[in-house]
Amino acid sequence: MENRTEVAEFILLGLTSAPELRIPLFVIFLLIYLINMAGNLGMLLLILLDPRLHTPMYCFLGNLSLVDICYSSAVTPTVVSGLLIGKKVISYNACAAQMFLFAAFATAENFLLAAMAYDRYTAVCKPLHYTSTMTTGVCACLTLGCYVGGFLNASIHTGDTFSLSFCESTVVHQFFCDVPAVMVLSCSDRHVSEMVLVYAASFVICSALFVILVSYTFIFVTLLNMRSASGHQKALSTCVSHLTAVSIFYGTLIFMYLQPSSSHSMDTDKMASMFYTMEIPMLNPLVYSLRNKEVKGAFKRWWRRQSIF
Repeated sequence: MENRTEVAEFILLGLTSAPELRIPLFVIFLLIYLINMAGNLGMLLLILLDPRLHTPMYCFLGNLSLVDICYSSAVTPTVVSGLLIGKKVISYNACAAQMFLFAAFATAENFLLAAMAYDRYTAVCKPLHYTSTMTTGVCACLTLGCYVGGFLNASIHTGDTFSLSFCESTVVHQFFCDVPAVMVLSCSDRHVSEMVLVYAASFVICSALFVILVSYTFIFVTLLNMRSASGHQKALSTCVSHLTAVSIFYGTLIFMYLQPSSSHSMDTDKMASMFYTMEIPMLNPLVYSLRNKEVKGAFKRWWRRQSIF
């Protein structure tokens, strides 16, 4: 029998130990969170209220906004409250719940971006068969599959991490309970758990990236052969928004998870984590609204109705 005591709580080290930076960071992150909520809720409500946006593309975009709200809300309120009142302690169960929710919705976003790429491929490369291919049933199945994949992946990572023993160190060198930051605290052999993390994350990321890359390969070939300038411009405008969101999301995700924990720099990880937990959810509605004429048109119609009332 080994002499060990299981931990009941963890201490989140947070973003900074400098007391003079707590209030400025609190204001910045609260502002980011409010913009995030306003942008994503606004996008979601706009899609729900405007019948012209009840199409497969905007169904996926609405779910993307919902996922951004959920996984940002799993992390940001804890960070903001910690900066305001200085509380850094999180219970064992709360840590596991935060890890699960964040992993579930971040993975769902990963699959949603792949589903959106397939939708763009169908719209650009097979426009005559688009309505018969992307039916309501197909969209519902793809969306449901994204959430099921997200919760399954989160179950694997959370179960794998919290099956380890935590004995002495309880200080998480992160501002939330991220998988690599918690796993490194374990006093048991974590080699297998690290391999599970790397392989599972690699499969989730690479499978979605494969769908995106194949879809856009066919899209670019079709655009090169397209003679209509207006059709070329319309297809390109919707694809550029999606590609921008894909580049931001996957660039950060690959940096964070497709490397062993021994290669992680805590300070660098904090910066990357701050970017994809707080800033990416805020940027997505801006990217899609600024680059999309239909979204801007829907907003103008809504604004006119409010002005009339």
